[in-house]
Amino acid sequence: MDQIITTVFHLSFILGIGFYFITAMQWYSYRVERIVFHYNRYDWHLYFFGLPLLGYYFLEGLLLYGFVVLFLGLLFVWQKKMDKKLVWTSRVKRFFLFLGLVTLFQDVLCGLFTSCHKLGVIIPLVIAQLMSMIYEKMLFVSFKKEAQKKLLANSTLKVVAITASYGKTSIKNFLAQILATKLNVYKTPRSVNTLGGIIKDINESLPSTCDVYIVEAGARARGDIDDITRLVNPHIAVVGCIGEQHIEYFKTLENIRNTKMEIINSSRLEKAFVYESATIKGTETIVSFGAELSDIEANLNGLSFSMMLDGVKEHFTCKLLGDFNAINIAAAVHVARTLGLTIDEIKTAVANLQGVEHRLQKIEAGGKLIIDDSFNGNLEGMLSSYELVGKHQGRKVIITPGIVESTEEANTTLAKKIDDVFDLVIITSKANVKILDLHVKKAQKIILSDKSKLQETLAAQTNVGDVILFSNDAPSFI
Repeated sequence: MDQIITTVFHLSFILGIGFYFITAMQWYSYRVERIVFHYNRYDWHLYFFGLPLLGYYFLEGLLLYGFVVLFLGLLFVWQKKMDKKLVWTSRVKRFFLFLGLVTLFQDVLCGLFTSCHKLGVIIPLVIAQLMSMIYEKMLFVSFKKEAQKKLLANSTLKVVAITASYGKTSIKNFLAQILATKLNVYKTPRSVNTLGGIIKDINESLPSTCDVYIVEAGARARGDIDDITRLVNPHIAVVGCIGEQHIEYFKTLENIRNTKMEIINSSRLEKAFVYESATIKGTETIVSFGAELSDIEANLNGLSFSMMLDGVKEHFTCKLLGDFNAINIAAAVHVARTLGLTIDEIKTAVANLQGVEHRLQKIEAGGKLIIDDSFNGNLEGMLSSYELVGKHQGRKVIITPGIVESTEEANTTLAKKIDDVFDLVIITSKANVKILDLHVKKAQKIILSDKSKLQETLAAQTNVGDVILFSNDAPSFI
């Protein structure tokens, strides 16, 4: 009976530790090195991994059982408060299956053949992770071959691949809307931009009959874009704005630029449009864009700009917010022309463009103007949105975590601009709270450690006539 009780508590404890581990792994794309070297909340490693292990190995009997119950209770409360909870994918379920089987196997061995003073925790966790990695790698190779076969099956399909430090999702969505007025278009959904996500999307959702497939390509390490490029082998490539997004992974802006430029490694590349900030040497195939833009005007009612195309100055208008969207739309215009749309067709489509959700999305509610820019997380775009909001005549409120995965200098620049424009600043992330608090001096500040209280805070602190900007967002694990 004692052995059964010991096994139950041991299994429960390991599953709890495993829950924290696999949650962190999912947040950081299942990369162990990222939760070791790039984790944003190392205190959680202490509370839900380090201290529980110490308690488990040093306590005995009823004290140990009580400790396990306490740990599981605290873990339950912690995950309930998470705004980005564990998604129970097939991969996660397989990990827990491996973990449970390895743990039970160890417990049976200890019960039958040895006298284990304390059943192990680390070894079952390591073995389960290794089994998971091997199994997922085997599945990945199989799924990748399936995706390549499906892409090759449609000989007339044109593939467009888009990358950038920021703005790539907007370019993708704007291009899809423009092309859809004349062609059968499919794009990767939401912000799916990793190799695994793209493979899954091709296998499960890419239509067998389609004129254009638009792929968004993201990266956290050198070679990530190259892997995606060699999978989809695009006919047309776009490199948008390059900046210091994810600088902690790449270390230098040059590394970021070189990684983004991996998108031109396609063996069937017909045309590439690269934003001028990349300072590339143009060729007949690789074209620098951005210099042709002029007359950019943006306010809370919309955006207008001009482009010099084939020696003719063409004027475009749309209802989108933000002057930086002129760059994103310009990239889409160049691709649309390459794929056969006329200027008049493109102008009409641009005039009817719908904004991307959570990117300078304008909402009016209760006499307040809300600008949802929560998916905009780069310095240039955020500063541009502040210039836009600064044109509002009433009181200005901002909710922001600052810039995630960027430099202290960038967040300092951001904080000073916030202080110039806004009357009330609500800071929502632990990561940049010290920098923002230090440099926001004139504006009223509220540091919100619990984002679940944001709604009641806004109800109490904002008034009719205010403009409220949601500027970037960061999950609670950041």
